[in-house]
Amino acid sequence: MQIDDALLSRLEKLSMLKIDDAHREEVIGQLSEIVAFVDNLSALDTTDVPDTFAMTTNATQLREDVPNCNTAVNDDILEHAPHSDEHFFIVPKIIE
Repeated sequence: MQIDDALLSRLEKLSMLKIDDAHREEVIGQLSEIVAFVDNLSALDTTDVPDTFAMTTNATQLREDVPNCNTAVNDDILEHAPHSDEHFFIVPKIIE
C-alpha cells in the first residue's frame, strides 16, 4: 500500500485531525514505514505453527469491577477535541 498525500488527506478527514503542511512529508514517511513493517509480517512462513499457538488453558485472572470516575481526565481529553459539548464529543453524521 502506497501512502500519498491523497490518502493522508482522507485519513485526516476520517480521524478529524489536521496535520500541518510542514509535517506532512514526515508523517507520510512514518506511515509508509509502519505499513512496510506490517507487510513484512505477511511474508512469514507459518505453515508449521499451530492455529492455537498463542492459546492457553489458563483462565484470565479477573479483578473486582469498581466504578471510578475522574472528571479531570474527561475534561483534559475533551479539551483537545475539535468539537465537544456538555462532556460529549461532537462528531459529523456518517450515516445517511
